[in-house]
Amino acid sequence: MADGAWGAVVRLLWGPPVTPARGPRRGLTLEQIAAAGVGIADAAGLGGVSMQGVAGELGVTKMALYRYVPGKAELVALMVEAALPDPGAGLDSALAAAGGGWRERLGVWARELLAGYRAHPWLLDATVGARAMGPREVGWLERALAALEGRGLSGAEAMDVVVLVTGHVRGVAGQERGADGTGGVDAELGAVLGAVVAERGEEYPALAVALGSIAMHGGQDQGLEFGLERIFDGVGLLVERRAGG
Repeated sequence: MADGAWGAVVRLLWGPPVTPARGPRRGLTLEQIAAAGVGIADAAGLGGVSMQGVAGELGVTKMALYRYVPGKAELVALMVEAALPDPGAGLDSALAAAGGGWRERLGVWARELLAGYRAHPWLLDATVGARAMGPREVGWLERALAALEGRGLSGAEAMDVVVLVTGHVRGVAGQERGADGTGGVDAELGAVLGAVVAERGEEYPALAVALGSIAMHGGQDQGLEFGLERIFDGVGLLVERRAGG
């Protein structure tokens, strides 16, 4: 998106309801436009979204759609905002139930974020690089940072923690995408790989032991929780150090 377009997309995300820049008024809203784009992306991925396709879903011409949304980049920004759950609804309830501990609250936040990526896998592609964020996405960021308030971290450090947690969640979501649809590795693929490694255990002894442990104890696909706990352990040490200082 060109630098000059930031103002346009920010106005779409944060400003008052948009009316067509020219031509007769129609009954379209940005919410309807975003919902049409989300439906296409859920079915065909972000690459399947086009201004022409969204216009077709809404029963208007592409030129009519341009009266509301300047281009695809702005359309995608609206779609991200529409696809993310309202943090003032389910997320706030889940955070309240987690209590006041920062680990518990950030853990809930991370799991809810992963649920959002699972519901709309294309969000992984739509939320990369420099871009404008809407009220819902900023609300998610606010709640993550609020969980770290009063822990002795600077604002920059708190942001780094949130970036680290978000990166871990995105990594797990990326691994799940294209798997068996349940968040786990495809069972057939896992069995084949396990058999190959078992036959060549002398070449890959560490992997053979790891896969054997997974098969025996059912420890596979715990990457989200394991990673969160290790991240939180490290952040906890910094919090303790600041408290001691």
